[in-house]
Amino acid sequence: MFGIGCLFFHSMLDVRCSMFDVHLSKHPLPAPQGLDSLLMREEVVYARKDKNDPTIGPVAVMVAMETDVALVRRYMDVRGRPLRRIMNSSLYKAKHGNQSISIVGPMLGAPHAVMILEKLIVLGAKKILFLGWCGSVQESVQIADLLLPDRAMIGEGTSGYYASGNVGPRPSKGIVKAIEDSFEACSVPFHKGLVWSTDAPYRETRQKVLLLQREGVLGVDMEISALFTAARFRSVEIGALLVVSDELGSLHWKPGFSSSKFKKSRKMAAEIVCSTCHKL
Repeated sequence: MFGIGCLFFHSMLDVRCSMFDVHLSKHPLPAPQGLDSLLMREEVVYARKDKNDPTIGPVAVMVAMETDVALVRRYMDVRGRPLRRIMNSSLYKAKHGNQSISIVGPMLGAPHAVMILEKLIVLGAKKILFLGWCGSVQESVQIADLLLPDRAMIGEGTSGYYASGNVGPRPSKGIVKAIEDSFEACSVPFHKGLVWSTDAPYRETRQKVLLLQREGVLGVDMEISALFTAARFRSVEIGALLVVSDELGSLHWKPGFSSSKFKKSRKMAAEIVCSTCHKL
């Protein structure tokens, strides 16, 4: 019985590693940084580049929602089947002159988003732009507004495994500037400020919303703080753009997912993302 249990365990472990594009080994694999990095590797399970995986360019766009993946693909004129599946997300490649841009999505929540980020990094991504949705916390931030996060507050569980020191989650200044330039070029108004990321959207209580308002938080999402933290840990650049999908500021939930102005703003956000990629 013990032997059968061991065989079952190893079989299931192989399946899990295959599903999540990770590698489990008793011995470290060679790394391009040399022997020092090889000896210092901490992770037993880690993202890897398989022999059939593509090498991608330095710029990648992560898109949270499937409908927005379609919008970004349309603006970048990407057609056909995905180049690769990463878990339950699809990876596409776009060409703009000599620039190769990767598009991947959908994804939901911090663990999923960070696993996609890890895979993109081993495939070659160095500058990542995230497009997602958020709820507004301040009454001045309304449905269909666009939000540029310049800081994040951790309310999810993934960041703790990547956090180092007392530095809070922040995006890369260069990518934030590129997004701002795209907004200004299109004459599009936007909010810039602090976002709180959570694992439990149905536990956004009145008390929590009031606390977030006092802290100056503009919006709440499920990915930003973890992506900023993991990107810093892996020494890659990242920035994000969020579309406000619902409002919490009045302490009564006001969803706007089906509103025409929200749909229009999502199109504008996809256009801003494409314009920003060409600046990176």
